[in-house]
Amino acid sequence: MENYLEVKNLSVSFTVRGGLLLRTIGVVKAINNISFNVKQGEILGVVGESGCGKSTLARLILRLIDANSGSVSVKGKDILKFSNKEMKHQRRDMQMVFQDPYSVMDPRYTIFRSLSEPFQIRKIKHTRAEREKKVNELLAMVGLSPEHGLAYPHELSGGQKQRADIARSLALSPEFLILDEPTAALDVSVQAQVINLLMKLREELDLTFLFISHDLALVSYFCDRVIVMYLGNIVEIISADKVGTHAYHPYTKALVDNIFTITPGEEKPEAVLEGEVPSPFDLPPGCVFASRCAYVKPLCHETAPVLEDNDDGGQMACHYPLSNAKLAN
Repeated sequence: MENYLEVKNLSVSFTVRGGLLLRTIGVVKAINNISFNVKQGEILGVVGESGCGKSTLARLILRLIDANSGSVSVKGKDILKFSNKEMKHQRRDMQMVFQDPYSVMDPRYTIFRSLSEPFQIRKIKHTRAEREKKVNELLAMVGLSPEHGLAYPHELSGGQKQRADIARSLALSPEFLILDEPTAALDVSVQAQVINLLMKLREELDLTFLFISHDLALVSYFCDRVIVMYLGNIVEIISADKVGTHAYHPYTKALVDNIFTITPGEEKPEAVLEGEVPSPFDLPPGCVFASRCAYVKPLCHETAPVLEDNDDGGQMACHYPLSNAKLAN
C-alpha cells in the first residue's frame, strides 16, 4: 500500500511572551523532530495527554502554521515548499473536522448556507437548483435531511452539528481528512453514531484519515495504527490491534492500564504515573519521559532514544523497551 502522507523530521517551536512589556518568557518545542507516514486508505490515530502536540501537528500538516524544519509530503510532493496558490489548490484534497461543533459554523448562517460556502470561496459556479441538490446530497451523506439545512446551528443538537461539520468538510470531495477529537464534546451514544458514520464514509469515499484523540480505547477500536505522543515527541507507533498486548514503551503501557473497563467483577489496578512532567520551556536532556518512568536508568537521563523498529512491525523510542512478560504482570 502506497503512502498518502509522509512526515519527516518535522519540528516547530513557539516563542512565549508575557508581562506588561511582552518580554520573552521562553521557547516551547511543540513538535520535536518527528517522522511518520499515513498509508493510502488508512486510519492513523494520534493519542496522548493534553498539551502533547496533537492539534499542533494537525495544523502543521495543513500548513495553518509554519514549521521550523522538516517536510510534509503528499503523494511524494513536499507541500511545505508550495506557494500560497499551490497550497490553496492542495487544500481541496485535505480537510479538517474540528473538535467543537458549536464554534465551527457561523451562528448567523443556516446550515444550507454554511455548506454552500466552500463552493463560493472556491468560485465553483452552480445554479440555485444545482447548489440545492449538492447540499442536500451532502446532508444525506451524513444522515441529515434537507430540513436540517434550513436550521441555524443553535437549533441542532451537538451530534447533528458535528454531522453538518463533517458534511462541510466533504463538500470539495477531499482525499484526506484530519479529525481533531471530533467526538470529544459529544455524549457517549452520539460518539458511537459519529464513529460509525466516519467508518461508512471511509469505505464509500475511499478516504484517508488522521484521527486525533486523547481516548486510547476509542483510537485502538477505530484506527489501523496508533501514534503515541508525549511532549511533542513520538514515543511509539503501534498496530491498533496490538495496543493492549504488545506495547513496548512504558508511557503507552501506562495509557493502556488506565483504559476504563466495564467487565463485571474485573478488578484492574490503576497505573499511577509518578514524578513531575518536565517544563516545556526547559526540556531535560535524554528521554522526555524519564522523570515519570518506573524503568528509568542513568542512560535515559543522558541520551534521547531514537524511534526504531521493533519485532512486532511497530516502532518505539525507548532504551529499555518493555517485554511481553512485563506487560502481562
